[in-house]
Amino acid sequence: MLKTQVHQLESTNRPLFLLQKSFFSSHGSASLQVGRGPSLHKQHKSSGARARSLSSKIRAISTSTTDASTKTSKNITVKAVVTVQPTVGGVLSNLGLERGLDDITDLLGKTLLLELVSSELDPQTGTEKETIKGYAHTVSKNDEGFKYEANFKVPASFGEVGAVFVENEHHKEMFLKNIVLDGFSTGPVNVNCESWVHSKFDNPQKRIFFTNKSYLPSRTPDGLKRLREKELQILRGDGTGERKTFERIYDYDKYNDLGDPDKSDDLARPVLGGKKHPYPRRCRTGRERCKKDPNSEQRSSTVYVPRDETFSEVKQLSFSAKTLKSVLHALLPQIEMSLIDTSLGFPYFTEIDSLFNEGFNIKTPNKGIFSLLLPRLVKAIEDGGDELLQFEVPEMILRDKFSWFRDEEFARQTLAGLNPLSIQLVTEWPLKSKLDPKIYGPPESKITKEIVEREIKGIMTIEEAIKQKKLFVLDYHDLLLPYVNKVRELEGTTLYGSRTLFMLTHENTLRPLAIELTRPPTQYKPQWKQVFTPSWDATNCWLWRLAKAHVLAHDSGYHQLVSHWLRTHCCTEPYIIAANRQLSGMHPIYRLLLPHFRYTMEINALARESLINGGGIIESGFSPGKYSIELSSAAYDQLWRFDMEALPADLIRRGMAVEDPTSDHGVKLTIEDYPYAADGLVVWSSIKQWVSDYVNHYYPEASLIESDQELQGWWTEVRTKGHEDKKDEPWWPVLKTQDDLIQILTTIIWVASGHHAAVNFGQYGFAGYFPNRPSIARTNIPTEEPTEAEFKQFLEKPELALLRCFPSKVQATKVMAILDVLSSHSVDEEYMGATMEPSWSEDPIIAAAYERFSGRMMELEGIIDARNADLKSKNRTGAGVVPYELLKPTSKPGVTGMGIPNSISI
Repeated sequence: MLKTQVHQLESTNRPLFLLQKSFFSSHGSASLQVGRGPSLHKQHKSSGARARSLSSKIRAISTSTTDASTKTSKNITVKAVVTVQPTVGGVLSNLGLERGLDDITDLLGKTLLLELVSSELDPQTGTEKETIKGYAHTVSKNDEGFKYEANFKVPASFGEVGAVFVENEHHKEMFLKNIVLDGFSTGPVNVNCESWVHSKFDNPQKRIFFTNKSYLPSRTPDGLKRLREKELQILRGDGTGERKTFERIYDYDKYNDLGDPDKSDDLARPVLGGKKHPYPRRCRTGRERCKKDPNSEQRSSTVYVPRDETFSEVKQLSFSAKTLKSVLHALLPQIEMSLIDTSLGFPYFTEIDSLFNEGFNIKTPNKGIFSLLLPRLVKAIEDGGDELLQFEVPEMILRDKFSWFRDEEFARQTLAGLNPLSIQLVTEWPLKSKLDPKIYGPPESKITKEIVEREIKGIMTIEEAIKQKKLFVLDYHDLLLPYVNKVRELEGTTLYGSRTLFMLTHENTLRPLAIELTRPPTQYKPQWKQVFTPSWDATNCWLWRLAKAHVLAHDSGYHQLVSHWLRTHCCTEPYIIAANRQLSGMHPIYRLLLPHFRYTMEINALARESLINGGGIIESGFSPGKYSIELSSAAYDQLWRFDMEALPADLIRRGMAVEDPTSDHGVKLTIEDYPYAADGLVVWSSIKQWVSDYVNHYYPEASLIESDQELQGWWTEVRTKGHEDKKDEPWWPVLKTQDDLIQILTTIIWVASGHHAAVNFGQYGFAGYFPNRPSIARTNIPTEEPTEAEFKQFLEKPELALLRCFPSKVQATKVMAILDVLSSHSVDEEYMGATMEPSWSEDPIIAAAYERFSGRMMELEGIIDARNADLKSKNRTGAGVVPYELLKPTSKPGVTGMGIPNSISI
């Protein structure tokens, strides 16, 4: 990896320009590439015009046709100021021939060719007016970037500027932040770009950036209608060919690139997407197919995403994804080299502690490189070539070292932990599987009425407990059981179907009552299942702890594969692809959604490259092993519904809330002290109010929604292409009214912001000390058909049995390193309610609505602080308890356990 520190460019008289192949970029507004006109050099020659390289003003070249009335009209002098963001690679750009050519271009004042586009048609011809052209040249450099200027003489009859064409005359791409046109009597015209502009030598088509005014399709100015349609045609592409890095084409494909059958038969993976393995779609890359499996796509070291979806460059270049790449491609291989025996576990708990207290040496390819890239994880060693991998102690262990060992913390985290989306109310008894008993054995649970009533000490009958909504369950039985026998064929892992039953106490806390572990029948053995309960004798006490370790491994896998990857990252990508294909960059709904799509496609591509791929981090460190992502496909098939991704609907489905119009958020929680739900409902309601204000402003009548072809095309494509395998489901919301649109948009924004924050940024806090949430269980429970020697060893060394069940040293350290980075906020993170989009500020009504939303987010900070200070809220505060802050809207950079970014950006 290159050194990540950004070099400061020297202020000189020498022209400055940008390198094409930079590390990251920022997501910008949708924009268009159109064909180039005749050579400008020829135009200059024929007209006698010459570029004056030393002039501070470049006169525009107008190609407009003129008539008598135009000649007599007054010209307006307009100055365009273009801000270009410096790139990390820019300091290297003084190397090579292309730098010299670009220097000449700069000296000639021909860095950028701008063309002003009128919103009006020519009244005489009924066609688009000719653009007004002018070269922009560098005038200054400051903290915001390079400033380029161009001057235009604009006839009074030209009309309102609706867009600007940009042609990059460099050999390298440039990152445009914005364009401001000043000189009009109505005030400046603002064009927010936030986008890469390719070199004309890579692609001769020009880019177009629309002004910050938003328009529904039916209200598009006549002079922009064709460009609006053309823009979308280009963004869709034609579905053929391999995509190039500078392109901005959005198309769909199945998850057919997770395996690598050409490299090894063991790395072959099924294609996800289709009848056999239903799945959302991802962005098409167009790579060649594998030789051994024509249905699978060949893998490569980089994965195409449309250019404006890639990560931005920040001055300090400490963006979390950069660190993630360093961990994945540099640190993890060194961990494996340093810990040669990949199956070796931790012999003592003190050795687990040593990961935080002493760390361990890792070989380094370049002295000091890891400590520079990963200062939170790796410390430099003064003597020798090694570096020290030493983990930060998570706050929950700093507050209470043994909290992970206790039942009350095990139960509390189902409501206020890393995966608060699985706990559900028990509404029927007995617990019973829906799987085919001919294949999976008797469906009835062995958690009987007698066991439950014994554990609740006869306080009430089980019928009374269900009626009073006192019983809750983590149920991973039916989802996991079909994979148990397959997973057990893999080396170094095991699996069960599991159910964990809890009782709600009078203090609104949960108490675990029983855990059931099930193994389905095999060819030679019948179904095996056993119930474990908290106990007062030593043997059953240790068996209970081991059963909890298995359930935690199940919950960790479900969290990572379903609550996190599937429900946020994976299911959001189709919304992004469809939006860019169907909604113009000037569409108000596109501009509403844009900040919530920032970087998601890039982080998903990185996940396909190194996290969820065959042999990747998830497969090597989590219990389902090579079946991990296939398991997420089964969850998508059985459990995912768009209408249930709304927070209130999800809570109601799980029995954790009921509809109540008299309550603040329209629902009443079954467990009042449910931190994720209580805080989440404030976030949900705030988003919904902001979206309502926005939608009702642009769509005062329902008829405007039904007649909006772009909007309807987007929602149709989300259902029929992005989530094609569920296109015929009856639960998809219709899109006819303002309320329909508000609910759809609020759901998408909630999933990308609050939902993702709740399941992502606490990963290191809760799982950094892995005994609290082991990612894998490697050994069977000691009572499942043990040999005499195995059971004797368990009786003599029960602690060793637990340590052997935990992840190996390599598995634990690799997962911990990844979770540390995934839990970290970048310095350029954009948080909910913190930043107003430029297009929103153009409209005073929208700007005011956003200010109200921002105010509600600020209020939420205080609400959460007050809730965490209330000692009656025992699920979020108490002795040694880490306060629940995952849904506090803002955060400082780093691993903080709080903050709601606008989007799924890590």
